[in-house]
Amino acid sequence: MADPMTSRSRRGVSTSPAAAADEPRGRTLPRWHYLVALAVGAANTLSFAPTPHGGWLQLAIFVFFFGWLTRATGWKSAALTGGAFGFGNFMTGVWWLYVSMHDYGGMAAPLAGAAVVLFSLYLALYPALAAGIWSFCAGHARNGAAADDAPFCPTWHGALAFASAWAIGEWLRGTVFTGFPWLASGYAQVDGPFAGFAPVVGVYGVGWMLALAAALIAQALLPLLPQRSSRSSREPRGAAADISRNDVAHGSQAAPRSMARSAVPGGVALALIAAGLLLPLVQWTVPANAPLTVRLLQGDVKQEMKFEEAGMRAAIDQYQQMITSKPADLIVTPETAIPVLAQQLPAPFAASIREFSDSTGSAILFGAIGGTITPEGRVVDYTNSLFGVTPGSRDVYRYDKHHLVPFGEFVPWGFRWFVNLMNIPLGDFFRGAPVQKPFMVHNQPVAVNICYEDIFGEEIARTIRESTTPAGVLVNSTNLAWFGDTIALDQHLQIARMRTLETGRPMLRATNTGMTAAIDANGRVLGRLTPYTVGSLDLKVQGTSGNTPYVTSGNNTVLAVSLLMLAFGFAFGPGITRRRNGKQ
Repeated sequence: MADPMTSRSRRGVSTSPAAAADEPRGRTLPRWHYLVALAVGAANTLSFAPTPHGGWLQLAIFVFFFGWLTRATGWKSAALTGGAFGFGNFMTGVWWLYVSMHDYGGMAAPLAGAAVVLFSLYLALYPALAAGIWSFCAGHARNGAAADDAPFCPTWHGALAFASAWAIGEWLRGTVFTGFPWLASGYAQVDGPFAGFAPVVGVYGVGWMLALAAALIAQALLPLLPQRSSRSSREPRGAAADISRNDVAHGSQAAPRSMARSAVPGGVALALIAAGLLLPLVQWTVPANAPLTVRLLQGDVKQEMKFEEAGMRAAIDQYQQMITSKPADLIVTPETAIPVLAQQLPAPFAASIREFSDSTGSAILFGAIGGTITPEGRVVDYTNSLFGVTPGSRDVYRYDKHHLVPFGEFVPWGFRWFVNLMNIPLGDFFRGAPVQKPFMVHNQPVAVNICYEDIFGEEIARTIRESTTPAGVLVNSTNLAWFGDTIALDQHLQIARMRTLETGRPMLRATNTGMTAAIDANGRVLGRLTPYTVGSLDLKVQGTSGNTPYVTSGNNTVLAVSLLMLAFGFAFGPGITRRRNGKQ
């Protein structure tokens, strides 16, 4: 890592009392330190889809990020470093929100751009919080109590504190204000070295393993790099001081001891990588019931036409033809493929679908708008729903979306003015129950979810865990046309693959514009349609039964371990660090 610099060694570095209270005496970080952190965060976006095997790239990025974070000497500079990393990551990773707000929502370009920047700043608060907590719990200076100029040196309890703080920060980002866990670090590991941990501890646990391994690798590498004190009049501190003292006292023995000091954390990191690569050999679930033939439909209905009268009629006619063109055990349409109230379905469509189901034995799931009609004829409690038709039955299955999208499907308190800046129809829906009954296809229970819901792994696990008839197949029906032909499509497919790893169940995705795909219980994509084309994906999928450890415990395992490690670090970290540096 670069040598630390005093506040007097670089121009343009703050020497305010506030900065002095945060940093040890005589030292503060230059502004370019945070620009580097921002650039590294931006580079981290490259580790996510569509980059193949980006999990390995992400591991290298996190090693550098943690090493860079150790340059901080107080919680404020650590938090700013983490926040800069997060801002770079989110600005480059969720820029496609601009497309939905400007291109399809009609918001003025400056306002849409500003909204993306502000949202990225908000999301960056969570890695900033994680880095600040790490600084406290890893034994960093508290309340300006440090007395040296050296950057913090990685330690074992510091590595565990980094992994735990990072996991807690990502969990909070996925929970607070209904949550936005998009770009959780574990998603990039779907094809990476830590994917095997997904069925054990879920996406946040995978992020925990990534952060721990990266911190241990940095701990192994940093003592091997050339070190020198930041001020010539002072003796080196931390690991550099240990090496310097050993040079004097033991001569040639210093290098072997330095190597030994690096070998142990490096070896543990390699063991974690090996475990992540070998765990996929464990079969947590088993095949159950006969395989299903499925047809996943992609209509490529233009978003700007979806809720216009002519576009609605064309979409209904198109999907009627696509559904009835060929039988299958299960046929699935995208979200709101039929963009009308279920009670107002055109009679020809309803009759055709029912007759086709009865005559071919096909079960059909189609997206439409739910609602309740009052005795006065008013429609209330609109829902974003999936309706199911099964052969030989007059009962209609219904699933109402539970986890709604802020600003798109419900208006957060105090933000009506923001929603009014966009032209988004049906912007305030009623929520369905958290756990709803599965859709039965022959003897195979199918758990359905709509669009954004599949980015919440705990909710998918809960549906399986608490259902009286646990599903053997997952179905996601979505419309990503709001985000155009952007990386959002690849990222959402990657998220769906993580859900299959966590649950040990296959996932079927029917989308309006892409990515329509089928994924097996091991996270492998069985087939997909080219985005922005009209077609159907026809294949066979095998359902499973049994619970992975993650389905059984959800996020409780990683949260409990993280809180325990942080409590230990907070209580004992400063003392351990002082003793390590030879202080009383």
